[in-house]
Formats: sequence, structure tokens, C-alpha cells
Amino acid sequence: MKKPIVVIGFLGTQLDAGQGAGRWNKWRPTVSLAQHEDMVVARMELLYTLRHKALAEVVKADIATVSPETTVNLVPLDLEDPWDFGEVYTRLYDWARAYPFDTEREQYWTHITTGTHVAQICMFLLSESRVVPGVLAQTSPPKKQREGEGGKCTLIDLDLSRYDVIARRFDAEQRDAVAFLKSGIATRNARFNALIDEIERVAVRSRAPILLVGPTGAGKSFLARRMFELKQARHQMTGPFVEVNCATLRGDGAASTLFGHKKGSFTGAASDRPGLLRTANQGALFLDEIGELGPDEQAMLLKAIEEKRFFPVGADKEVESDFQLIAGTNRDLRSDVAEGRFREDLFARINLWTYDLPGLAQRPEDIEPNVDHLLAIHAAENHRVVRFNAEARAAYLRFAQSGEAIWSGNFRDLSASVTRLATLADGGRIPVALVEAEIARLRWLWKRGGPAAAVSGDVDLDALLGEERVAALDLFDRLQLEAVVRVCKQARSLSDAGRQLFQASREQRSVVNDADRLRKYLAKHGIEWGRLAEA
Repeated sequence: MKKPIVVIGFLGTQLDAGQGAGRWNKWRPTVSLAQHEDMVVARMELLYTLRHKALAEVVKADIATVSPETTVNLVPLDLEDPWDFGEVYTRLYDWARAYPFDTEREQYWTHITTGTHVAQICMFLLSESRVVPGVLAQTSPPKKQREGEGGKCTLIDLDLSRYDVIARRFDAEQRDAVAFLKSGIATRNARFNALIDEIERVAVRSRAPILLVGPTGAGKSFLARRMFELKQARHQMTGPFVEVNCATLRGDGAASTLFGHKKGSFTGAASDRPGLLRTANQGALFLDEIGELGPDEQAMLLKAIEEKRFFPVGADKEVESDFQLIAGTNRDLRSDVAEGRFREDLFARINLWTYDLPGLAQRPEDIEPNVDHLLAIHAAENHRVVRFNAEARAAYLRFAQSGEAIWSGNFRDLSASVTRLATLADGGRIPVALVEAEIARLRWLWKRGGPAAAVSGDVDLDALLGEERVAALDLFDRLQLEAVVRVCKQARSLSDAGRQLFQASREQRSVVNDADRLRKYLAKHGIEWGRLAEA
């Protein structure tokens, strides 16, 4: 069955104009769409600026005369300047994002003959990026005008290869998508920005598994959901986003939770259960802490990823589910594979696209924009704007970006800190005294047991250098070396440690080799990286 046609287009303030009876003797592109006997437009979304409402009403009435089957919805756009690209694109983008497109039941034509050149370009961009799904429709007048003659309508499918050259010229939608993944936060860390740029391209072009690696609180779950929402906005996914932390799955219930079960398959199985994999059909499944899965679940997951089929617990018939897997872990799965805790074939399958998300302490230049973002969220949720005074802001950022601020909980620590400051701020202002109290609270938090305490613990330079060499060091050099060794012992690699230690000066260098700078510094004191990694 052919899907009903829905046309989206601007009112032509010149081409569609006409009030008297003579208007039927001229070609009007919007009306002409309803004058073709071989095609019926089921619905038309007619965009117009407020000062052309009267003309829009006339065109709507004329379409009802020539095609009673066509429903015309008048869509007013409050544009101050229809020639301002930024304003037009933003209004159209917001409208399109809110529109209930249903590509399974309707086909969409974007009419690009009418409207200003700016409007036509914006409509092209929205269609090319699939924010508005479907094809472009270009109309032209007949060779000889007669009343009732609709002229010609040409459809342009941008998915066809012959339009690749045109499509490559427009990267505005990619920039919007990158900003979407970052929630509009103007992040400054070059490594993180490059990572997000690549993730955006992969997210909209691939359905292969994606592995997000990073410490707890680095934003793996948040980024996974944003990737899903980006694909959903592009009409690439119709199913839901399903999330589970594999560390919460234990025993016999793990397989049942993921793969479902048949009624009576084990004690307590009173009814069939679909499982999370089937729930995620046509959507995305985010398995956080995938390294915590047991060996049986790993084997079943591998089959489900490769074949899109699997057996629920207790079933003798396979079920199907087509989902995209996004996995997260704070572990080094390479080591788990080497030690036999994680299947090598499963790791190879989910390792096609792997992204190592840096922790907050590795992105000190991004703390300031994230603080602003968190304050904006607090204002929206609590209907109360809170701001730092200048001295308080400087004091907070000075501490937050220093080596003393380890941010062991990453963005969870930062979010909790900003929430406390915003909640306690009287009169919507955060003063220096409140910042000093918060800094003391964070210092206390990070001195407690666990990984945070290990970072702030003493470094045994005597064991590394020998008592004589340590005794020959100035206090300045000894304190500096202790701080460097602390960072190195917590870093994943020599490069990782170098990025943290040279986070400011590296941005000023044309050639960046943090690992080599750190290696030379350690060698000056007779220390090899391998000894630190083993210590």
C-alpha cells in the first residue's frame, strides 16, 4: 500500500500571491502541488511568516477547492528577519525536532521552490541531515499556462549517490550534532573535542557495537543516551534506549534479565519474560560495566550480537532482536582477556569502536564550562538563578583546576559540589566564604579511604632512588618529584600522566609529546616508567 504524501514547504509570498479571479490564470507553486491528477497530497504543512497570514488563508482555501482530499495545516513562524540564516535555521530546526514524523506510515516531501533563498538552503540542510526525513520536491510551471494545469513536480532523493558532491558541502548539521552530544557545553579540551567529533560520525553512520572506557562518573552512561537520542532524532532508531549495570546482575537472574525466560523454566518463573535484549529491539542497549558479566552470559551475548538471535532461558526456540550495543567499562578488558576473565571473541566483537573517556582531572580546562552548565540546570529545575561573585568564582576554579583537586568521582563529584553551592547560596549569590567551606568539604571527602586516599598518600622516594640520592635533593626538587610520582602511579600510561602534568603548557606547543617530556624528567632522577607502573 502506497504511503500518503505529506508536503512541507514555505508559502511563496510572490509566486503564490493573488486575490482576485485572475489568480487562477497564473501558476502558483504551492497550489500546483494539489493539481496533479496522478498524485494526491494527503496533508500539507504550510509555513508562513505572521504578516502573510491573509495570503496563507487564501492559498489554503484554494487548495481545498482543487483537492478536497488535502488537509492544509498553517504553520506560523515568528521571524524578525527571513533573510537571517541563523534565525531561520533555528526556527525550522526547532519546529522539525518537535514534529511527530512517522516514516513507517507516511512519506514526506520538502518543497524547495518557494521561500527565500535562505529558507530554501535551510530546508535543504534539514532534509540532507534527515532532521526532516524524505525527499525534496521541486516544482516548475507548465510550458503553456492553462487553468487547472499543475506543471511539473520533480523529486530529489539525497540518499542517491549522484547528490554526494552537493551533500558534502553542508556540515552545519554535523556541528549541531557534536554540540548535542556535549549538551551544548563549550568544552575546551582538545583531546575530548576530537573524541566527540569522531563519536558523532560513528553514531550517525554505524550500527556496530561501541565500547566506552573510562573511570566511574566520567559520563559513559550520559554519552550513550545522547548517542541514542541523536540517532533517534535522525529517524535511524524507532525502538527504546535500554540501560543496565551488569554489576547488578548476579546468579541465575542475570541471564533471565538480559535474555528473558519461558514460564516454568526455573523456580519462580511464573510467566514469560521478554528480557532486556528483546525490549531494545530497533533501539539501543547500553550494558554498563560489561566486564562484570559471567562467562555464560558473555557467550549468549556474543551470539545475540552476531546473529541477532538467541535462546531465552528454558526456551527451545530462538527469538530475534535487532539492537545496537553500546558497552561501558572502567576496567582494562585487555587484561581481563589475558587473564581469562573476559572472552577474547566477545572483546574482539565489541572493540571495533572503542573510546577512552578522560576523567575530569584530566580535563581541567573543561571544569569552568561544566560549572556554568550545572548552574544553568539548577536554575531550570529550581526556578532560581544562582551566580558566583567574581572573587568566589576565581577561588573555586583555582582549586578545582589544581593538582589538589583529584575529582575521584569525576562529574558526580562536580555536580554534587555545584548543587551544594547553589542550594546554600543566599540571595542567588555564591560568596568566597561558601566556596572556602566547599573546598574544605572536598578535601575531607578525598582524604577518606579508597582510591582517593591512595592518590594523596606518601610517596617512598627512598625506595625509588635510595637514601643518599634523596638526601642530596633540595626540598623544592623533592616535593616536586613526589607530586609527579603520585600522578604517574595513578595514571593509565606514560602519555596519560604527561597529559595531566603538562595540561597547560602542552596547548602552547606546535608539537606535543607529553610522554617524551615526562620520560626525560624521570630519567634525570634515574627513574624508569616501568618501575613506577610496577610499584
